[in-house]
Amino acid sequence: MDSLNKGEFKFSNDTYKQDFELLTKALDASLSGIIITDNQQPDNPIIYCNRAFEQITGYKRSEIIGHNCRFLQQEDRDQPVRSKMREAIENGSDLVVDIRNYRKDGTLFWNELYMSPIRDSKGRVNYFIGVQNDITRRKKAEDELKANQVKMERRIEERTNNLRENEEYLSSIVQTVRESLVVLSRDLNVLSVNDHFIRTFKVSREETEGKKLYDLGNGQWNIPELKKLLEQILPTNNPVTDFEVTHDFPHIGRKLMLLNAHRIELEGQYKDRILIAIEDITDRRAIEQRKDDFLSIASHELKTPLTTIKGYVQIINRLTAHYSDEKLKSAVGKTSMYVERLNNLIGELLDVSRIQAGKIELHKEPFDFDQMVREAVEGFSQGSRSYQITISGQTNSNVNGDESHITQVVTNLLSNAVKYSPDHKTIHVHLSVVSDYVKLAVTDQGVGIPRDEQNKIFDRFYRVGDIQQRFPGMGIGLYICAEIIRNHYGTLWVESEPQKGSTFSFTLPMNKSEGGTDAR
Repeated sequence: MDSLNKGEFKFSNDTYKQDFELLTKALDASLSGIIITDNQQPDNPIIYCNRAFEQITGYKRSEIIGHNCRFLQQEDRDQPVRSKMREAIENGSDLVVDIRNYRKDGTLFWNELYMSPIRDSKGRVNYFIGVQNDITRRKKAEDELKANQVKMERRIEERTNNLRENEEYLSSIVQTVRESLVVLSRDLNVLSVNDHFIRTFKVSREETEGKKLYDLGNGQWNIPELKKLLEQILPTNNPVTDFEVTHDFPHIGRKLMLLNAHRIELEGQYKDRILIAIEDITDRRAIEQRKDDFLSIASHELKTPLTTIKGYVQIINRLTAHYSDEKLKSAVGKTSMYVERLNNLIGELLDVSRIQAGKIELHKEPFDFDQMVREAVEGFSQGSRSYQITISGQTNSNVNGDESHITQVVTNLLSNAVKYSPDHKTIHVHLSVVSDYVKLAVTDQGVGIPRDEQNKIFDRFYRVGDIQQRFPGMGIGLYICAEIIRNHYGTLWVESEPQKGSTFSFTLPMNKSEGGTDAR
């Protein structure tokens, strides 16, 4: 009888596993985007999304897990429908709403959202499931139908009266734009170019307009990357932005060009046109490279004498340990502090140089994530005793990564929280597990960051406008942090409001292959 019971249990367990795998495959096969959020964790983070949700939003799974759903509204968070969503979450009730969301590339899409709570045996709402459908086309069709009914006759009349005026106006704009503009026909013949194109590439209109693009200048424009843009990418992805093309032109030399291409489909004679904007970034990139080279060389050159100075200061510290002159001890102590600060700054500049050169070195091995965070907080607290840093939550997880670099990220986030919270002395660190990721969030009550600048603060040397006037810095710490997390296949982001503080969060996979694909 015991063996029978064991056999029955094994069958039941195998059946449950098969059912679970079947359910997961069914969710991933769904055309609707599906997410599950954890109502038991702070801020109700997303812990599951299917493939359709990734396709609808344009975000990868690694960029979705751990976020609150509001990240899809980006800066458009004043929609009245969001209050209904908050009420539904607070009341644990079902809800169906239409809401404006934004894909990763910033394009708007209308989302038809079905929200339902998932309760446990005691009736408590532990999770929410959201089923999402892209209804942008339906919304667009409804809006266009209403607009067309009102404006059709007026548009026809206005278009007839203003056509010539508009053509002259557009022509003047095209000619004054400080980028090379090319208009191509469907079969890639050059219909027109602006004056900037003529000047930049040292050609005449007679040599250009009416000719096949690839035949210009005895085949100078027969460029493989350009062909790929026009014949492979543009037909399936309109428009194409910031496409880099490098080419050696016989008469003007090597050019690095940034191309933006748009396939135009308008009525009448302008149907099926291709507009290409060409920005010559050769000089700009060369300046950036010289700046990077200068920083790299300067950092390395400063590192050697600074190491020597640091050694001498340590010797002076030992020699003056038994002196009773407090002013001397204070001067030596301050010298040591500023030498260490300069050493850290040079170290950050060297990190930037390595990142730019693609030479960041990571020595990955499993480590206890919770212990690393506790030690980082404890070590940082020793130098910031006036601040109270609290830790909540735990992951009980090991992470495969470079522990010293992840510690550097945590320390930098703590340092920023202290630096930008001069009037508030409490910093909170929260640890959690979301799906197969560990998540760390550092929250302060400081000056905050405007929404329109939150996506820029992880750029190299970028500093928020009003903050740079009040707080010193070079704007490279968050850039380094973002690159370290990215090289560990994680995501770093911020949520903030001016004068209400900021929360910097990052996720790291607990099970990530070297290839960089999510373990499913």
